[in-house]
Amino acid sequence: MNSNISELIYKDEVYCIVGAAMNVSSELGSGFLEAVYQEALEMEFADCNMPFEPQKRIRISYKNRMLKREYIADFLCYDKIIVEIKAIKSITGIEESQLLNYLKATKLPLGLIINFGHPKMEWKRYANTK
Repeated sequence: MNSNISELIYKDEVYCIVGAAMNVSSELGSGFLEAVYQEALEMEFADCNMPFEPQKRIRISYKNRMLKREYIADFLCYDKIIVEIKAIKSITGIEESQLLNYLKATKLPLGLIINFGHPKMEWKRYANTK
């Protein structure tokens, strides 16, 4: 993948999402449960007039058939970006694999993990390479 930022998909949307998360992190710091960051981020997204759906139920397809089980994303932003919130020591391969599986199953193009649990907020972006 080319590291040139001009070629990143949805860079403006990601910039807005991460900026909102930075505002939450700056105000609250670390140490709260995910639910606190979820609610604060909802307020921040609304203040920015960002299109988002909290606790978005997403149907998953398997062999072109819909499963009964649903995945509940912390946020679906701009109808195309899954945002997962964590309040853990650091993002690990477990969280990365989970998000990559969600992207593959939903066929959505991009996902972000935002971790408020570390003393300094961290985030990672993942593209669906299909």
